[in-house]
Amino acid sequence: METIPLIARLNQHRAWTNRNLRAAVALLNDEQLHTSLPIGQGSVWKSLTHMYAAEYVWLGALHGEEEPLVQGDVRGKLPGNQLGEGKIADFVELRQKWEELELRWSEYVNGLQPSELEDTVFKVVSTAGAGVRFGTRRADILLHVCLHAHYTTAQTVNMLRQLGVEKLPESMLISLARHELAT
Repeated sequence: METIPLIARLNQHRAWTNRNLRAAVALLNDEQLHTSLPIGQGSVWKSLTHMYAAEYVWLGALHGEEEPLVQGDVRGKLPGNQLGEGKIADFVELRQKWEELELRWSEYVNGLQPSELEDTVFKVVSTAGAGVRFGTRRADILLHVCLHAHYTTAQTVNMLRQLGVEKLPESMLISLARHELAT
């Protein structure tokens, strides 16, 4: 398989898994959504907003924004990476914004050219080592976004299991492939 179709497939899987995860989380009450758990980002809500923010920021970087910020992120203005005015208020708003972001990702991946994969994309680091500007190959960023989403999804599925959710969301690429063949 050529590189662009492989990247497109991984992003299709990421988007499908994100939809499945959001559908499962939609059944949680607010207490479950914010329950502290000793895994991942510390709660389902924090894990979901972390995933959304990572996908948002990396797409911004791929579009040439070296210091992209997600709504409500006021890093550098308040101590401790706090979220300020305009932060995402609830799951309904997060789901809507994430669906919009998925459309932007789809447009980006569909317009991707093989010659762009080796380009260096610059981004100012917003986590450990904050403020440092790094260059990364576009192809590596595209793979990272998919792998990061899969890793964080696995943590979130384990949180759902700890919260007693019985019907866990499907997240395996092979499951997507089987669903496609069955329809």
